[in-house]
Amino acid sequence: MGILVFDTPLGPMALEEAEGSITRLCLPGRSLPQPSGGETALLCRGRQELLEYLAGKRKSFDLPLSPRGTPFQQRVWQALGDIPYGQTRTYAQIARAVDCPRGFRAVGMANHRNPIPILIPCHRVVGSGGTLTGYAGGLELKKALLALEGADFTEK
Repeated sequence: MGILVFDTPLGPMALEEAEGSITRLCLPGRSLPQPSGGETALLCRGRQELLEYLAGKRKSFDLPLSPRGTPFQQRVWQALGDIPYGQTRTYAQIARAVDCPRGFRAVGMANHRNPIPILIPCHRVVGSGGTLTGYAGGLELKKALLALEGADFTEK
């Protein structure tokens, strides 16, 4: 297992790797773990891809991801990965996509527990009518990521 802490235009972030996959991304403004295990090739590639994305030069990621969660969370996170760059989906749309049409609150909780934000794009999920709603990294970060992608959204 390794942890790499690095600076981004949005503030410091940390990537965690275990068994050849990315398992966690810590966003700016949150407590960051201590670096450990050295700069592995995967962690360096992850940092590079994130920095390219934040610079507007990358629209998708090519990294092995292994988020840990319940089977329902896994289904939600898979559905999030299907949202194209620059587009948004509502919590209700994701709930329907995971065959739980009335489970939009459960989808919100799965979003909140996403251990690999940005790479698993939970920032692309908005409230009904396209309104910005909660984000583990804060609404300002969510707004910045959606603006970077040119996505449509409505501020409350």
